[in-house]
Amino acid sequence: MVVFYKFFTSVFLAIVYVSLSGALTVPVASKHATHSVRSIGRDVKIEVYHPKSKYNTFGAGIDHPLRKRGASLKESSEVFISSHLGANSRYQSGFAGEVASHAFAHQVINGLIVSNAVSNVAFNADGKVVALGSSFFEPSGKIPSTTLSVSFEDAKNTAEAALDGTYLSEIPSTVEYLAKDNGEVVLVHVLQIRNEEAATWYNALVNAHTNKLESITDYVAHATYRVLPITKQNLLEGFETLVDPANLKASPQGWHSDGSTTTAVTEGNNVVSYKSSTTNTSPATGANLAFEYIQNPTVSPTTATNINAALVNAFYILNAVHDIAYRYGFTEAAFNFHNNNFRKGGRGNDRVLASMQDDFDDNNALFSTPPDGQSGRMRAYFFTFTDPNRDSAFGNDLVVHEMAHGISGRLTGGGTAGCLQTTEAGGMGEGWSDALASWTEKTSAEVPDYVLGQYLMNTPNGFRTRPYSTSSTVNPLTYGSVRNMNKISVKCDWANLLHNVYAALVAEHGWSATSHTDPNQSEGNVVFLHLFLDAMALQPCNPTFLNARDAWLQADVNRYDGANRCLLWRVFASKGLGVNAANYIDNNVIPSDC
Repeated sequence: MVVFYKFFTSVFLAIVYVSLSGALTVPVASKHATHSVRSIGRDVKIEVYHPKSKYNTFGAGIDHPLRKRGASLKESSEVFISSHLGANSRYQSGFAGEVASHAFAHQVINGLIVSNAVSNVAFNADGKVVALGSSFFEPSGKIPSTTLSVSFEDAKNTAEAALDGTYLSEIPSTVEYLAKDNGEVVLVHVLQIRNEEAATWYNALVNAHTNKLESITDYVAHATYRVLPITKQNLLEGFETLVDPANLKASPQGWHSDGSTTTAVTEGNNVVSYKSSTTNTSPATGANLAFEYIQNPTVSPTTATNINAALVNAFYILNAVHDIAYRYGFTEAAFNFHNNNFRKGGRGNDRVLASMQDDFDDNNALFSTPPDGQSGRMRAYFFTFTDPNRDSAFGNDLVVHEMAHGISGRLTGGGTAGCLQTTEAGGMGEGWSDALASWTEKTSAEVPDYVLGQYLMNTPNGFRTRPYSTSSTVNPLTYGSVRNMNKISVKCDWANLLHNVYAALVAEHGWSATSHTDPNQSEGNVVFLHLFLDAMALQPCNPTFLNARDAWLQADVNRYDGANRCLLWRVFASKGLGVNAANYIDNNVIPSDC
């Protein structure tokens, strides 16, 4: 049955500046799905708003007017969105995956897109609609004129001053509308502002009538490592020499060529790892791209051999994660990171730039995920809890975690990199990163408690407050725990849920030792990563726990005809995400037919 629904006619809470000491008048939990607070200076924060998403999945799919007419993905999605939401839309991007095609669009008013009102539609192999997510909204006030009162130059000056950065002139600015949480819309200049030295990167939205900074998209995802560590991704386990680790189905020219330029340094089509400058890469130690530096943990990490060993290890890990994700669907058309997309869709010239042994900070790392076509950037620092300091490059769990930010940031929202901005969605972004780090480290069907960052933190507890565990005694977090959590804590809750999903799938379907290179298997760890990535493309912009749960269930319908439906429901319900879960109140009910 076709499900018609009308979007809420009013949404409250404004995008406002709040002082560090300012009190919020609305319960924090009520804002997790729509708001986030971003620091933009020593004394000022900005509260960013994204309209609440509506999300429906349709199992085997529902029909739409253009299905049998051979219409394009663009045409089909725009017509379907219009008929269901009663609003104009503009196709932004899309791609055809293995089991579903995905289209992403913005709401349009007076010919201009609404920057934070987005929709995504998924079609199965029969051309039927299987998922619809949308944060479209119905304005409650007068729509402002599209005639600019503030010039681009003035808006640029305002954005640069507020965000302490420089306009990226190579990325053209646009004029759009912005939905506010009081039901109004404002006309805005949209432009990217970056400060390379301070490691900040924003998409700024400046009111085109008042010259006020209304909102920002923060492209930087920080990894704060007081969370849950990992067990098999650090140098204490010993180095090995690997021969030809590149997966040519994911990196057809290998890791050191983009099809036109071949290097003998830690630079290639997917990644360049360097210290201080992209020209300061690590060279091969011998012929045939042999990179065989001997790392010495007893001396400073800034000695020459240790620097080179660090760049090689980071280059290997980032490329390995790229290849795994690619084989499971994070391809060129799905907004992956490559200089050359080999005419397979998406935008190129956006390989990952990995600054290792970065001296901007310590005891941390970050990954900046701008839109498709702009390079993702990783910055990794020293951890100072030991003497000599420990190098982030040898905490493989940290490196995988950071690369995973790029994956979730690109797949959610159609390559815009602006759809994990609310407290809840951003927290889940951290959780996905922890979960992928855990997945890459499994060497058997055993699913022990998982701890992240023990080596770098030099403590058994690692980065997180609790291990990820199938034991509710060891880790009691549930959906209801989100109510009083901040972004840092939300990540632990979501990652622990995924830890339990993984354990259930492996218990049911077994475990494959070749899951990193062969996604065409039926074992539980293979099923998990397929659903993990498929659901990211299905879920709406700024998803909630409930949205993400429904996307997982729909992903299972799309790929496995719902074979894991009851298993997934049982795990979700065990963590409070049952059928009737809502408003951060636990519910343990599963469907009656399970």
